[in-house]
Amino acid sequence: MKTRTSTTKDGVLLSNVAKSIGAALGNIAAKANAAQKSLTQSSVVRRVQREAKRFVRKRKRSARKRGNAVGAKLRRSKLARAGRLGVRRAPSSTKGVARRR
Repeated sequence: MKTRTSTTKDGVLLSNVAKSIGAALGNIAAKANAAQKSLTQSSVVRRVQREAKRFVRKRKRSARKRGNAVGAKLRRSKLARAGRLGVRRAPSSTKGVARRR
């Protein structure tokens, strides 16, 4: 009869050990899953960031195009050319006045 009791006790002991090991492994797996979720971004966040970057690139590109078009128009205009020529002539005309004195 003693052997039967010892096998039952051994079975209970093994069952308790298996339960505690299972609980510990489950706890470790839960922590690892939580850590992975905290390190990786969700698909929604990733999509929003991608769309924001695309939007910024598009705005920068359009701003460059607009700025270049405005600058080109100014460079072609007659007033801008006349103003630049006047600025270039100013030093030479002052030199002439200085020589006459």
